[in-house]
Amino acid sequence: MYVVSFLAVAVQVAVPPAYAGNDDGRMYLWIALVVGVLALGAALMLARAVIASDTGTAEMRAISDAIREGAEAFLRRQYTTIGEIAAALAIVVFVGYHMSPRTSPYALKTVISFLVGAVCSGLAGYTGMYCSIRANIRTASAARTSLNKALQMALRGGAVTGLVVVSLSLLGVGSLFLFFGGLENPQAVPYQLVGFGFGASLVALFAQLGGGIYTKAADVGADLVGKVEAGIPEDDPRNPAVIADLVGDNVGDCAGRGADIFESTAAENVGAMILGAALYPVFGVKGILFPLIVLAINLIASIVGVFVVSTTEDEDPMHALNKGFYVTSGLALLGFAVAVYMMLNGPQVQWLWLLGCGVIGLITSFLFVWITEYYTESIYRPVQSIAKASLTGPATNIISGLAVGMETPALPVIAISAALLLSYYFGVQGLAGVATISDYAKGIYGTAIATMGMLSCAAYILAMDTFGPITDNAGGIIEMSNQPDAIRNRTDKLDSAGNTTKALTKGYAVGSASLAAFLLFSAYLEEIKTIVTDKVHLAGGYMPPGWSFTNINLAQVPVFVGALLGAMLTYLFSSMAIKAVGRTAQMVVQDVRDQFKENPGIMAGTSKPDYGRCVRIVTGAALKEMVLPGALVVALPVAVGLIFRHFSSSYQASSALYEAGAILPVPAIAGVAVNLAGAEAVAGLLMVGTISGVLLAMLMNNGGGAWDNAKKFIETGQYGGKKSEAHKAAVVGDTVGDPFKDTAGPSLHVLIKLLATITLVLAPLFV
Repeated sequence: MYVVSFLAVAVQVAVPPAYAGNDDGRMYLWIALVVGVLALGAALMLARAVIASDTGTAEMRAISDAIREGAEAFLRRQYTTIGEIAAALAIVVFVGYHMSPRTSPYALKTVISFLVGAVCSGLAGYTGMYCSIRANIRTASAARTSLNKALQMALRGGAVTGLVVVSLSLLGVGSLFLFFGGLENPQAVPYQLVGFGFGASLVALFAQLGGGIYTKAADVGADLVGKVEAGIPEDDPRNPAVIADLVGDNVGDCAGRGADIFESTAAENVGAMILGAALYPVFGVKGILFPLIVLAINLIASIVGVFVVSTTEDEDPMHALNKGFYVTSGLALLGFAVAVYMMLNGPQVQWLWLLGCGVIGLITSFLFVWITEYYTESIYRPVQSIAKASLTGPATNIISGLAVGMETPALPVIAISAALLLSYYFGVQGLAGVATISDYAKGIYGTAIATMGMLSCAAYILAMDTFGPITDNAGGIIEMSNQPDAIRNRTDKLDSAGNTTKALTKGYAVGSASLAAFLLFSAYLEEIKTIVTDKVHLAGGYMPPGWSFTNINLAQVPVFVGALLGAMLTYLFSSMAIKAVGRTAQMVVQDVRDQFKENPGIMAGTSKPDYGRCVRIVTGAALKEMVLPGALVVALPVAVGLIFRHFSSSYQASSALYEAGAILPVPAIAGVAVNLAGAEAVAGLLMVGTISGVLLAMLMNNGGGAWDNAKKFIETGQYGGKKSEAHKAAVVGDTVGDPFKDTAGPSLHVLIKLLATITLVLAPLFV
């Protein structure tokens, strides 16, 4: 926090007179923007240091170059496709906003924020992957010297992704707030930023979905033919799909997860700023800018956390990574406390209660990491039960794996429920002295602070996540280039830690998605209230005192139908994603079989397979398969809102005609209640779709991770070890779990936030 204090003094001196005033909010905005720029600079320095490192032998470089070329080719084609979809949607949003005189003044700003969010999300994914596909060979080379150098190389390569993602989220939202006139009109501008979250969510969905289809199709195809049919080890250079598999680690786990966390931070920023606008009479602009300062603290704490990580040859690398996480969390908590005291304090506010909300969020992140570890680590009961079930074949392995997956949502749901209830209560208590704000608004802002607390370590968490594919690739490079066993032992240690970090960050991602989705749902309700209020006042209608759009009645048919459609969407989307993996994997399997048949020298080791052919097949199929599920997610909430908006007023108990002069319990124009059927149906879809998506994502993330580690547990020598019947059954279970944990599950994180952001952007069209 000394850095933030120094920046505060520097900004007061350096900010031009036009921005210097008595309002502290100006200073905080500039502090956030300066920290964002400095963090981008730190990411650039890390990237340069990583890229300047040794790249090993010529044989190692040849393998690394193939991975890099495949990943870059896929991402170029993927972002071209996403760019075309984003441009078409930008036109739709612009035209939709222009259709109503009430929304047409905001059309251009909404489209600009949408495009900025999409571009920043794309940059976040691409720059992170740019470094990761170059850090893999440097990590492999460093492993020839020491475990510590390889660990630091992989984590710092991953930190580039974490810092770039959080910095771009901070700079994107902060810059738009500044240029849209947020300092002059702070209560209105947050609503104009919703397009940023929508753009980020859209790119994140396609990046995660397309990357997930690619990585799991290549992985499943490589395993089924390589391990099961041909009996060759993982990452064996004779497998034609091995390069596609290593490419998939980057496009799925680096670019995809980077876009996912970017979307979480962006959506949390915008949602919390909208709720902060509702509390403007209490905190002023500082309550709106508080989320940006939290991200700035996140960046500073994460940089320190990355640089304290070191290990020895005999130490488990996870201990070193956890040490960095604890340091980051401690610094983030300290900075959070200072920020709450300075920005959310006042004569009517008990700031310690509000700090308690942030502590709840931080504790929730620890709980999610621990629960995920329990269900996915081989030292605990769930994974061991799946491994034991493999003794009697694939069927019992799958039964046991599904049972574990269905069990996994229980503890996380209890943790989320406790976090929401406690943070709501703390928010009410912290603002109990403010008589002009409803208890609901106080409590909801408490849950927003808890969400910020949970995301206060996001940059370091993402560095740990990207560490996984970097070390996985490094291990593959070492094995394929036939390096000595001592070096392979080092990369095996790092790869094992990387598998753990990837599983833990999935748990963190779904936990943050859960809280962020509730925050965005609350922001949607607040935005509908604002839209209805403006509409009624412009028409000279009647607005009941204290009315708010918070009582969504499931007994109303449009709301119930919307809720059913929301639940259905998560299952249909997951089905489409898993089928896409299956279809693409079949193409990979066929190509690998064909290459073995066409060129017998591959298995004999006298000739090399055509890696590029397999990469091209997976690239084309994954990009084709990602379009339809993504289009479904975008189209359904829009269709529900627009269609249900025109339903007869008889579907709503509150929409009956009233006599002139009657006191109405709802907003009305010319004695007729405002028809909220469309907005309420979308609220039902959003609420139940979020609940269903969160539960299903937990089932698939943890179930898939448990299947994967049950296979690895057997490979350590348990139940007969590799090539045993139990191992063959575990490989089948892992093959089922792969699209669960790396395609459908992570894509659902994005889906539930995309549902919220698209409804925020298009809310004016539903009323």
